[in-house]
Amino acid sequence: MRISVLALDGLFDTGLSATLDAFSIANGLASRQMGGVPRFEVSIVGMRKKVRSGHGLSIPVQAPGDGPRPDWVIVPALATSHPEHLVRAFDRPDVQRAKTQLRQWHAEGVRIAASCIGTFLLAEVGLLDQREATTTWWLAPLFRQRYPKVLLDETRMLVPTDRGVTAGAAMGHLDLALWLIRQASPELSGLVSRYLLADIRSLQAPYIIPNHLAQADPLVQAFERWAREHLKDGFSLDDAADALATSARTLQRRCQAVLGKSPLSYFQDLRVERAQSLLHGSGLDLEAIASEVGYVDGATLGTLLRQRLGRGVRDLRADLR
Repeated sequence: MRISVLALDGLFDTGLSATLDAFSIANGLASRQMGGVPRFEVSIVGMRKKVRSGHGLSIPVQAPGDGPRPDWVIVPALATSHPEHLVRAFDRPDVQRAKTQLRQWHAEGVRIAASCIGTFLLAEVGLLDQREATTTWWLAPLFRQRYPKVLLDETRMLVPTDRGVTAGAAMGHLDLALWLIRQASPELSGLVSRYLLADIRSLQAPYIIPNHLAQADPLVQAFERWAREHLKDGFSLDDAADALATSARTLQRRCQAVLGKSPLSYFQDLRVERAQSLLHGSGLDLEAIASEVGYVDGATLGTLLRQRLGRGVRDLRADLR
């Protein structure tokens, strides 16, 4: 499998390193333990002759046309967490050339993968339109606003489509590399994950901080504050709207636009977050915790935790040991 990693100025150092290390280890293990030749030919391509990482390290690159056409192109993240900086980066000459190159690769049948903020570049050129995708969770409101044609689900870690695959935040680069290795050999992917003490995760949901997402909109942020004060009371859309001096319809619309979910669903996110905190930081039993977050019994809360986080109460408490 031929893989080209697209390196742009200011990229996320860890993302690039994790990607390259995973494939290097895979090739080494394939040669030593599986009796085969290296399975991955990895090159780093760039739009400039000299590319520097977010920490200023020089990255050797080649022009996209210097080697054979890749089977896959990987787009790592840029090293920024500020929406305004990211949006300005889209107008850089090297990023504009990268967009053109991504369109060309797609037209040639190359499959394209991206992780974290790298997914924005795929969305910029329309490769994710009308398709499911994930992205770095803390920029999901910006992504949702900027690319309304994309079927975004930032709770997922990996989302494959017919055009490629998108992965979640930061160390999602490693999940993405392991996923690609698995396409060639599930056995090899298993070996690499054990050497790296890592495995493909299906969800970002356990890592999402709800109030960070709410900060993208004043009304949603005000709703978040109201919701935290009423977790034990149960949810009422009309009561929330009245308290915020808005209409139920407006609150519903704004939550959907910013968070991609209803006020009730976000209210449940806050319940899950509070329940996790109590599971980790209090001596309360499950029934008492359920009462604290507005549920009548522990079984109902346990079901919600498993649905949202992919893990049960026993697993969550095991994290403390």
